[in-house]
Formats: sequence, C-alpha cells, structure tokens
Amino acid sequence: MGKTRGTTPTESRIRAEIAAERRELADVFDRLHGSQWNAASLCAGWRVREVVAHMSLGFRHSLPRTLWELAKARGSLHRMTDRCARADAAALTTEDLTAQIRDNAHHPWTPPVGGYTSALGHDVVHGLDVTVALGLDRRVPPERVRLFLAAVDAKSLKFFGADLRGVALHADDLDWTYGSGAPVRGAAQDLLLVAFGRKVPPGRLRGEGGERYLLR
Repeated sequence: MGKTRGTTPTESRIRAEIAAERRELADVFDRLHGSQWNAASLCAGWRVREVVAHMSLGFRHSLPRTLWELAKARGSLHRMTDRCARADAAALTTEDLTAQIRDNAHHPWTPPVGGYTSALGHDVVHGLDVTVALGLDRRVPPERVRLFLAAVDAKSLKFFGADLRGVALHADDLDWTYGSGAPVRGAAQDLLLVAFGRKVPPGRLRGEGGERYLLR
C-alpha cells in the first residue's frame, strides 16, 4: 500500500511531519506503564494497545495480506481493522508495538484514500486517542493539526460517524472554523477529535453546542 513514485515538495514536507510525529509518539509510548497500555482509549472499544497495534498495521501487513483480511471480514474495513488490532495487540509486546512505530517513521504507507495527508492524520488522531485518554499533556505541533484540519469535509465526517449538525467548530489556537450553528470552542487538536467521531474529556470544549461531544 506504499508508493514508489517520486514525491512533490508538498508531499515531502508532509512526509517529514509524518516521520517526526511517529518518532515523538514512540517516545511517548516508551514511557507508558502496564496499566496505561490496558487503559481505554478514545477509540470506542479499544485499549491503548489496540490503538498502537492498529497504527502499525500498514507497516506489517502486505497488500495481499490486507486484501485477504478484508475478504475474511466480508468487505467491512471497520470489521477488518478491529479484528487485526485485537489480534496484533495480543500477539505483540508493548516494546514491539512501540518499535514498529519508531522503526517505520519513514514508511511510505498511506490509507486507501487521501494520500500522505491522510497518513499524517491517521497518526495524529490515533496519537491523540492515546494521549488525551490518558491525560498526557502532549500538544501536537500546530502545522500538523492544520494540515489535517484542511481535509475535514462531509465525506470524512460520514466515514468516521461524526455528527456536526447544528454546530460550528471554532479553534482557539488556529484560524479555523467549520460548520454553522451553536458554537463549540476548544484547542484545534480537540476539535479534530470531534470531527473524527470522538468524544473528549470534560473541560476541553466550551460553548452551548459542546455538551454532546464530552465523555460521560
């Protein structure tokens, strides 16, 4: 699922951000202890270890293996990724899971759609699934958040099950808004989580439209 063609200057810049994000996240994962690896993430139904296993799926599974797993899941991408994440999280040690992220910092994997921008977003959002859930004070560099916020649209909202009807997202720390209606204000990285179907801990959002996006 990687690419062998040459990259444009923009793609090269995004790939450099991907590599930096993976190395920084690997450093975070290195410091986690056992109970944190087994704690719930923001990804519904997944612990931290399933999230990190999923992040490295594209590095470890060849295209034929991925297609075979998809066929076993009767064509459901969500079912396939859930099954693989659970199996890989059980089979690999936390050291192995972390090494897969660090050792593949420059891996050219991209999701089926969206190219390198989606690959960056994949790492950023899943990294936040871990750090926000664990209460870790990691701020994703704004240039990375900005790159992926630009990809938020009706198709991505539908794919990730994000319901933004009747609300307008307003970032406090970046010049970014999306939607119309009751205001929801917060850090750009927290609004990114909302736009990708996550609920966030209390205290991270403000505005009359934000209550429905908070963890209970």
